[in-house]
Amino acid sequence: MAKLYFYYASMNAGKSAHLLQADFNYRERGMRTMLWTAALDSRSGGRVKSRIGLESGAHLFTPETDLWAAVMAEHAAAPLACVLVDEAQFLMPQQVWRLARLADEAAIPVLCYGLRTDFRGELFPGSAVLLGIADALVELKAVCHCGRKATMNLRVDEKGRAVSDGAQTEIGGNDRYVALCRRHFSAALAGA
Repeated sequence: MAKLYFYYASMNAGKSAHLLQADFNYRERGMRTMLWTAALDSRSGGRVKSRIGLESGAHLFTPETDLWAAVMAEHAAAPLACVLVDEAQFLMPQQVWRLARLADEAAIPVLCYGLRTDFRGELFPGSAVLLGIADALVELKAVCHCGRKATMNLRVDEKGRAVSDGAQTEIGGNDRYVALCRRHFSAALAGA
């Protein structure tokens, strides 16, 4: 039975590297996969990229992308063994449901990787639905500067100061976000 998986973590936990390793494992065994990443993150250039240097080409999704139709068209041409989605927090709720349908009706495993929460500690809409309906939830671990598990994503300004206001989504990497444990996240925001 195919399942919908959600691998979630704070930033810098190796989500993209984990996705690329899973993709490699399928492909090494001669199985076809289909990779997706968010068009919103224009830094990727249509690629899933990890901080440790691994990367692979991917299809881009927007809020309007019909993932069911796109995947089924590819699957009809030649069977897919797995669909892998990076930056899954940017999926729309209906897109998550269509990915679940791929697992349930087309028997294609779907592995989604993304952030659970934003810089305020609030769920992203795509992540909220994934947490609610995924068959398997897997937390990947990142480490705070204190050595505890990092579960939060602190947004910082160009001087490294905590930011507590703004749009939910602002694309950036280590220059804009710091993975912290909840204690240090709360302390940083209290000082903002």
